[in-house]
Amino acid sequence: MPKKKTGARKKAENRREREKQIRASRANIDLAKHPCNASMECDKCQRRQKNRAFCYFCNSVQKLPICAQCGKTKCMMKSSDCVIKHAGVYSTGLAMVGAICDFCEAWVCHGRKCLSTHACMCPLADAECVECERSVWDHGGRIFACSFCHDFLCEDDQFEHQASCQVLEAETFKCVSCNRLGQHSCLRCKACFCDDHVRSKVFKQEKGKKPPCPKCGHETQQTKDLSMSTRSLKFGRQTGGEDADGASGYDAYWKNLSSSKAGEAGDHEDEYDEYEAEDDDEDDNDERGKDSDSEATDVFSNLNLGRTYASGYAHYEESED
Repeated sequence: MPKKKTGARKKAENRREREKQIRASRANIDLAKHPCNASMECDKCQRRQKNRAFCYFCNSVQKLPICAQCGKTKCMMKSSDCVIKHAGVYSTGLAMVGAICDFCEAWVCHGRKCLSTHACMCPLADAECVECERSVWDHGGRIFACSFCHDFLCEDDQFEHQASCQVLEAETFKCVSCNRLGQHSCLRCKACFCDDHVRSKVFKQEKGKKPPCPKCGHETQQTKDLSMSTRSLKFGRQTGGEDADGASGYDAYWKNLSSSKAGEAGDHEDEYDEYEAEDDDEDDNDERGKDSDSEATDVFSNLNLGRTYASGYAHYEESED
């Protein structure tokens, strides 16, 4: 029989578990909440941008720089961690900074821990937008991570990318290696895998985690838990030949479409011309009919047929001799 745990031992184990969770949560900070990716407003041009040492638009230095690692704007000198000693004096501004990070382009304070650890664990070290392929130095906005494929996104493409991220590259939900229904989906490769083909010899599955993608190693997710959709083609792929320019002959499709539109416009013009010609012919016929009637009246105006019934004469009105 194992020994019964005492109250002090239970409290100690619970405390160690909480400390472990706190350390794990510190290491897994959300990218949008990280100090090196915080939102900053320039003191000079009043334009909002990512936390930077110099303004992206006017290159001015900020009055209150923010540390890219700990996020503080004032060094209180409560510990002996500072590389530059300032006993009894609170340092702010450029007196607090110690370096500039080459990856996130933000100030790092003169604390020994921040200077020695930030460059190694900077979350924006390889941050490049998956859509426009711009890095931190190429635009002034913040960097975000996609909620589905966890790729880096700039501030301009984050909503557009996430709206179309759950779209497979295939037209069905079948596994890429067989004809069975894919139960595991990789949102980076945009492919589905069945239970047999999701196992990989290169990427090993860790205990308690979902199986990795056999192509890229990214963690897969259950297809039924996602709002996955298949690829839909808006253009006919068989419209153009193999030698047609553009993707799958789309150039030929546009040419055929433009030519068909031009043909329809020409047909409409021809029909309009025919209608106008018919109207002109009808008008001419009406005029000719009027002219012929007038000529006929002129010819028979001098003709005397005597007393007729049409002239108001009746046979019973004749006088008897």
